[in-house]
Amino acid sequence: MGTIVELDVREDLQKKIEPFEKIMNAIKPLQAGDTFILHAPFKPIPLLPIMKAKGFTYKAEQMEKKHWKVTFVKQGNN
Repeated sequence: MGTIVELDVREDLQKKIEPFEKIMNAIKPLQAGDTFILHAPFKPIPLLPIMKAKGFTYKAEQMEKKHWKVTFVKQGNN
């Protein structure tokens, strides 16, 4: 199994800080087989097609009312 990077953006969003750049920086070094785990207060629907375009598959799980865990796995060599 490859590298696993985990990022929790719930606090950023609570403070009205847009986490998009932080997420993009976190996934930049990932290679095929690596995993990126995102914790967010809602299902990050706008992010999903962006991540798909960057070669990631995903599985979204609602852990609690305001806690979603989305596991992205980098595919192939995009």
